[in-house]
Amino acid sequence: MERPIIVLNFKTYVEGTGKNALSIAQACRDVADETGTNIAVAPQIPDIYRVASGMDIPVYSQHTDGVGAGSFTGHITARTIKEAGAVGTLINHSEMRLKLADIDASVTAAKNMGLTTIVCTNNIATTSASSSLGPDYVAVEPPELIGSGIPVSKADPEVVSGSVEAVKKINPDVKVLCGAGISKGEDLKAALELGSVGVLLASGVVKAQDPKAALYDLVSGI
Repeated sequence: MERPIIVLNFKTYVEGTGKNALSIAQACRDVADETGTNIAVAPQIPDIYRVASGMDIPVYSQHTDGVGAGSFTGHITARTIKEAGAVGTLINHSEMRLKLADIDASVTAAKNMGLTTIVCTNNIATTSASSSLGPDYVAVEPPELIGSGIPVSKADPEVVSGSVEAVKKINPDVKVLCGAGISKGEDLKAALELGSVGVLLASGVVKAQDPKAALYDLVSGI
């Protein structure tokens, strides 16, 4: 059985910025090595190179724009994040929301560079629309539960199971991750039981007093 995937988003938390990003990434790598769990990290974009070159762990960008080389000041291109060491990217996070056409452009740009794509969604309808664009993953996370400590797998399990069923009908090659409020081993276990293949989380680990212990707790149920 394939091990679940855990993607840790550092957001812009001070605890996951700069040198701290390396410390969190090292905790993730250690737990991954010791438990055989698939753990990836998504630091801030300026920290991608720092983490990717200093740590043997899959690194994702927190965002990628659907533009290429040229007159696009301030945009983040797929080529840039790949050459910085990223292997994938989040797209359409609730805190970086895009229109469907922009999601499509970002997915296409990332896939053209061989990057793994995780499109974040907030409900079954958005999950359905996003899965039709052919990303590698969709991560369903109702925005009202993000950072709340209340896992979506408990507060709104139907949005997870419903998203899994919707994706199966539209594009069975797309896998579903569960996000929002995930922090404990029981949350990950519940997310897997609802049909997801893993979780996308942030503050439950990044802001934990002992991130490594929090990660151990997270993987304890699998």
